[in-house]
Amino acid sequence: MRPRRGRGEPAGGGCGVGARARGAGLALLLLGAAGRAPAADLPLDAIHLPPGFRIAVYARGVDNARQMALGARGTLFVGSRRAGNVYAVVDEDGDQVADRVRTIARGLAMPSGLAFRDGALYVAALDRVLRLDGIESRLDDPPAPVVVSDAFPGDPHHGWKFLGFGPDGRLYVPVGAPCNVCARADERYATIMRMQPDGRDLEVFARGIRNTVGFDWHPATGVLWFTDNGRDGLGDARPPDELNRAPRAGMHFGFPYCHGGDLLDPEHGEGRACDAFTPPAQKLGPHVAAIGMRFYTGAMFPPSYRNQILIAEHGSWNRSEPIGYRVSVVRVRDGKAVSYEPFAEGWLRGVARRGKTTGASHVAIGEAFGRPADVLVMPDGALLVSDDEGGVIYRISYEAPRGAARDAW
Repeated sequence: MRPRRGRGEPAGGGCGVGARARGAGLALLLLGAAGRAPAADLPLDAIHLPPGFRIAVYARGVDNARQMALGARGTLFVGSRRAGNVYAVVDEDGDQVADRVRTIARGLAMPSGLAFRDGALYVAALDRVLRLDGIESRLDDPPAPVVVSDAFPGDPHHGWKFLGFGPDGRLYVPVGAPCNVCARADERYATIMRMQPDGRDLEVFARGIRNTVGFDWHPATGVLWFTDNGRDGLGDARPPDELNRAPRAGMHFGFPYCHGGDLLDPEHGEGRACDAFTPPAQKLGPHVAAIGMRFYTGAMFPPSYRNQILIAEHGSWNRSEPIGYRVSVVRVRDGKAVSYEPFAEGWLRGVARRGKTTGASHVAIGEAFGRPADVLVMPDGALLVSDDEGGVIYRISYEAPRGAARDAW
């Protein structure tokens, strides 16, 4: 599917699959060795949830499911990374199980990030943002995508993206560092950028961000919070992944000079001080690969979850003992993170330790039947969780145990 140009857009190449193929993630290659269970055989009884919560499969056959976005008519749109597809998932009879999965775009370069606004689906595909107009009326005959902006770098390393419209009406687009850890003269790298919905006025909103693939705005204050993946190569225990808070434009969060708010980088930190940068609002587990995140805004879950942050932790790929592979919750009070704990876990089982060898072929990672990639609050208050390894979307719902009092955290 070749995009057509929007009005005033400069000429450029189409969205091919070459960069996507080159950017296939090492973590995904390693996890693939553990095998993939058919969706019908997923051991959901292994997922541990707080009392009253249950998990079920909402949709199957969503290959490499990543970020999710909800259309105005209830269509669930799902991006992918290595698959190069964008999907439309529809629950036609309202029974909370999807009836059909359509592929509405193919052959794109890492179309991981999605956002929906004014009837159009915005898709981040490596070096550009595309728009599919009137898409919910054309699921069986998708329109050619319009190029909104192709002003982003084309590096596949950390090139996959997350999208979101902020309270200011602008579209926020992250650009990861094109490396494990490096400093680049191009100011677009290691940032969150933002622009008008038509691609105008592209600017850097925040800097010093290695790779964020998840962000959301506090429902009451409108402040942006985002996850960030820490660098590799400093051992199992450091640095932590981060949850950050950006109440204004122009803030710098430390990368590549400082990690986790207090760890100077051994290669780039000389002559720097960590207190010159904004520290994380919450340190997360080291290498948990915290990506998709949302504030819980529904009414189904107990009140203690209202306006709290749920994070999809995709899971580590290079620790001697893997961690992550779960959904966590960060409690927020008065603009500050006050706790961090697992919410749904159990996708990782039979943890194995890594041998004292080098090279990817020698890495053992334990048995994992899924990797949470994003979370999305549905209109009924249920939480959807995308799994890019299992190729499914889960639905987490809540029903208070009989006789139990509603909590008041």
